[in-house]
Amino acid sequence: MGRPSLKENPMKLFVFEHCPYCVRAMMIVGYKGIALEKVILQNDDVDSRIRMVGANMVPILQKDDGSYMAESLDIVAFLDALCGEALLEPAKHEQHIAAWLDKAGYYSSRLLHPRNVRMGLPEYGSEAAIRWYTEKKTAVIGMSFEEAFAASGEYIAALEPLFTELDLIPLPSERNNQLGYDDVLLFPVLRNLTAVKGLNVGKRVRSYIDEVAALTKVALFDTTAI
Repeated sequence: MGRPSLKENPMKLFVFEHCPYCVRAMMIVGYKGIALEKVILQNDDVDSRIRMVGANMVPILQKDDGSYMAESLDIVAFLDALCGEALLEPAKHEQHIAAWLDKAGYYSSRLLHPRNVRMGLPEYGSEAAIRWYTEKKTAVIGMSFEEAFAASGEYIAALEPLFTELDLIPLPSERNNQLGYDDVLLFPVLRNLTAVKGLNVGKRVRSYIDEVAALTKVALFDTTAI
């Protein structure tokens, strides 16, 4: 399976390392071997995001003509179509994955938000960036990061039984290492959950995470897990 390398392409991808929507874009970059510059924005640098796309959102792709593009799935589709060779298969389990993400979201958000600012990620390069993220996300989860982190055991216990519901998703090794939009939707959240030390996702889901990470060259958080 050919993966074109656009070594002279001056495109830039503006992301946060912790953002699952950004991971979607990073996946196709690694999967197809697209050479572009990855730029980590500061979490509180809202002005730069609004200047580029008129909204506070990431990821943002700066194309080779200098124009900007937002919306993660649009970016994925654009990058997958480069060189006329789209590789991603259509989604086959989209509704099942969406239902699982909705069910797991309550627990995953409370596990991940307090950890994101503790792992030394580059988007939190200042106290102002940490403070901005903390204020926004504590409002979302309705509790302080300290309270959420202290309840990690409770959230882990509630989340772990849900992973068996993902057993119907075939491993890449069971489909000739061909990735698709199911993976683009599911993998980013599973990848981020590698930041939760002691979380047992089960052997099959762990194999899925490792295989997709290898194919997309997206780094996991195992070594910095908290």
